[in-house]
Amino acid sequence: MARVDRWLLPDGIEEVLPPEAARIETARRQVLDLFLRWGYEFVVTPHIEYLESLLTGAGQDLDLRTFKVIDPQTGRQMGFRADITPQVARIDAHTLRREGPSRLCYAGSVLHAQPRALSTSRSPIQLGAELYGDASPASDVEVISLLLETLELAQVPEVHVDLGHVGIYRGLARAAGLSGEVEQQLFDALQRKAVDEVAQLTATLPAGLARMLRALAELCGDRDVLDLAQACLVEAPEEVHAALDDLMAIADTLSLRYPEVPLYFDLGELRGYHYHTGVVFAAFVPGVGQAIAQGGRYDDIGADFGRARPATGFSTDLKTLVTLGQMPPEAAPGGIWAPDSHDASLWRVVQRLRGEFERVVQALPGQEVAAAAEAGCDRQLLLRDGRWQVVSLVS
Repeated sequence: MARVDRWLLPDGIEEVLPPEAARIETARRQVLDLFLRWGYEFVVTPHIEYLESLLTGAGQDLDLRTFKVIDPQTGRQMGFRADITPQVARIDAHTLRREGPSRLCYAGSVLHAQPRALSTSRSPIQLGAELYGDASPASDVEVISLLLETLELAQVPEVHVDLGHVGIYRGLARAAGLSGEVEQQLFDALQRKAVDEVAQLTATLPAGLARMLRALAELCGDRDVLDLAQACLVEAPEEVHAALDDLMAIADTLSLRYPEVPLYFDLGELRGYHYHTGVVFAAFVPGVGQAIAQGGRYDDIGADFGRARPATGFSTDLKTLVTLGQMPPEAAPGGIWAPDSHDASLWRVVQRLRGEFERVVQALPGQEVAAAAEAGCDRQLLLRDGRWQVVSLVS
């Protein structure tokens, strides 16, 4: 029989050991406190649920990343959450059912059947914030600002933000009357900046629409790109101009708030095209090949849960933030070593110290004070003059 290494973990599934686990937990608490200060309420969603609910409004990418199992009680197919955002959308639309804007946030482990990239974890800790009930660019500005504040809190250096708007391509494709298949082919070509393919796929369209669709592949760069887009897309339908106006308003406000953060614009960037409905954005840092955080507007996803609502938000992986960030680790808390004793007065002192948020580790049978250092203790309880007193371990 072949030997089984029972300690092996699947590729992309990892343990988090001390002190890294403490750093991640500290960062989680600090970010959730930041969200709270911005008015976002914390929610906890289930790790597993029926597949049709879990994948509502999501594209094929999420379907491929979702582990699927059969519920032995009902025989229905279930999935382990690979993205918390659709679950939070259900909470807003079906469970909370508030009339006005609703701000919700979350932090929890997700599981991916397929990693986003070869080097990424299949068990990230997804952290995010969602704003429901407001369709204005102000909501998009708020969530992008909160994303940047999150990255600043984590002390992630050299962040730059990519911005796009799927409404620009969607409006042009609708005006051109593209079939589903051709629209998808053109979408794929634009993502690859395959200019020749874009030209071939638009060859039979009216000249004005063909020219504007071809321009999307090259409308990328700094803020000047938006001014150029206004000129290139002057003949576009009104919905395209509205999308471009929204993108310009968002960009101008972000530049005022965060002048040190470079903004990059790509009007052919259609990240999450089948999921998002408006502005899309992602944060990048040098040396990392994929976005470290991303988000966008995804209006009306709640319709499948009984109530369509405007929505925008972002998510990131907490473990990635801690790895990339420069937050100094918390100073080791130290601790107090208590001897192995059932003395009632010792127990009262231990409980009092723990009530004062001291870390007290009590020896187990056979353990001597020499084990205190390995337990992270820098002090000990000694009985002196009939009283238990805290003294330094080196004294």
